Amino acid sequence: MDTESLYQKQLEYLYSFIDHSMTRNLRNSPENFNLERMRLMMSHLGDPQKKYQVVHVAGTKGKGSTAAMIVSVLQQANFKVGFYTSPHLQDYCERIKINDANLSHQEFINLINEIRPFIEKVEGITTFELTTAIAFLHFYHQNVDYAVIEVGLGGRLDATNIVDPIVSTITSLSLDHINVLGDTLAQIAFEKAGIIKPGRPVVIAPQKEEARRVLYRIAEERNSEVIEVGKDFLYAANAHNLDGQSFIVWAKEEQFFVNHYIESGGRDEWAPKRFHIPLLGFHQVQNAATAYATIQILKKSGVKISDEEIISGFEKVVWPGRFEIINKKPLIVIDSAHNRESALRLRLAIDDYFPGIPVVLIFGASEDKDIEGMLIELLPRVKMVVSTKSFHPRALDPELIVEQALSQGKRGYATNSVEEAVEKALELAGSESLILVTGSIFVAAAVREVWLNNDFSTQPE
Repeated sequence: MDTESLYQKQLEYLYSFIDHSMTRNLRNSPENFNLERMRLMMSHLGDPQKKYQVVHVAGTKGKGSTAAMIVSVLQQANFKVGFYTSPHLQDYCERIKINDANLSHQEFINLINEIRPFIEKVEGITTFELTTAIAFLHFYHQNVDYAVIEVGLGGRLDATNIVDPIVSTITSLSLDHINVLGDTLAQIAFEKAGIIKPGRPVVIAPQKEEARRVLYRIAEERNSEVIEVGKDFLYAANAHNLDGQSFIVWAKEEQFFVNHYIESGGRDEWAPKRFHIPLLGFHQVQNAATAYATIQILKKSGVKISDEEIISGFEKVVWPGRFEIINKKPLIVIDSAHNRESALRLRLAIDDYFPGIPVVLIFGASEDKDIEGMLIELLPRVKMVVSTKSFHPRALDPELIVEQALSQGKRGYATNSVEEAVEKALELAGSESLILVTGSIFVAAAVREVWLNNDFSTQPE
C-alpha cells in the first residue's frame, strides 16, 4: 500500500475513537474530560513531554496567533521548536509542526504504529488525546529545544494540561463552549486558569475584570507570578495597511521615557521598541504584546533571544485563516471568528481596513455557537448574507442562519455547499463589494481551499 493510502487508513483509525469536537452534545463530565487517560497513555510512552521545555498557551481568542508569534521568535533565535495547535485548516498534520514543517504523512503513520500497542491499555481514550500524545512523542523523537503547546478546549481538563511549562500564557477570554466550560466569564476563567502551575509565571492578556479577578486569585493560590499585558507591559498601534501593521511595546518601568519620547514628537534619543507583524486587525497587536511579554519571561529564565530576533520573528510569522485577505480583486477576507466577542473584533477590523466598502457575508457556524450574538455584531456592516455549512457534523442548517438574518433585517441566501456559497457571493458582490467569510474555522478553511484550488477567473474583477 502506498504512503497516502496508509495515511488515510491511519487517519480513519484515529477518527474511530471518541472525538468530542465532532459530537453534537458535549457535556462537562468526568467521563468526557479528565487527565487520567492522558497521564496513563504518556506513562506507557515514557512521558516524553517531560524531556523538553514547554510554553503553554490557553485563551478564548488569540491563543493560536499568540502561540504562532512565540514560535516564530524562538525559531529566529535558532532553536528547534515544536508547535502543537488545533484545529487544522487543510491537512490534519498541520496540527503538529517543527520549525514550520508539518508532521509528514509517513511520520504520522510511524507514530500511530508506535503507540498502537498501548492504546488498548487506556480505556475510553479520545481522538484529541491520541493526537496530543503523538505530538508530544514526535517532539521528543526530533529532540526539540522548546515546544509551544496550544490548549485544545478550556485548560484545566484539556489533554495538553499534563505539561510543566516554563511559562503559561492566557490570551483574551470571552464566552465560548458554554455547555462545556460554563456560562459565565468567571467559570470560563477558572477553566482556563487550570494551566497555571505552582511556582511558574503566567502571562495574561488584557481581560474583563470578572475574568481578571479569577486569574489573579488562582495565580496567588499557586504562588505564580502574574505578568499582565496592559499593566506590566504596555503597547500602542502605529501604522497599518493591507500588508501588516506596526506597533510599539514598553515595560511599565519605561513609562517615564515613553512620556518624554511622546512630548519630543519622537525626537528623543530613547525610543520604545518598534515591531511589525503581517497579521491584520488591532486585536493582533494585543496578541503580539502578549507574545512579547511571554518572550521576556523566557529571557528572564535564561533563554537567549535578542531584540533583533524578536523583530524578525514577528515580521515572519504566518498564521492563515485569521483576517486573511485571500484575494484583492474582488476583495475576499476569511476569518475564524466563532463567538460574539470575536465577531465584534472582526467588524471593527473591517471598518478600520475597508471603511465604506459594502460587505457580502458568507456565514456558517456550529449549532452550539451564539449565532444570534455573532450576527448582531456583524450584520450592521453587511448588505447581504450567504449562509452555508462545512463538513462538520455540528454545522448549523443554512436555512436557520437565513432566518436569523431576516429577523435582524438582512436578506439571506441559503446554499448547500461552500462552492455554491462562493459562487453566489461573487455574483452578489460584483466588483464593488468585499466578501467576508466567517462564523467557523471550518467554513473559513473550506472557502480558502475552494478559492485556491478552483478557477474563478470568469468572475468580475
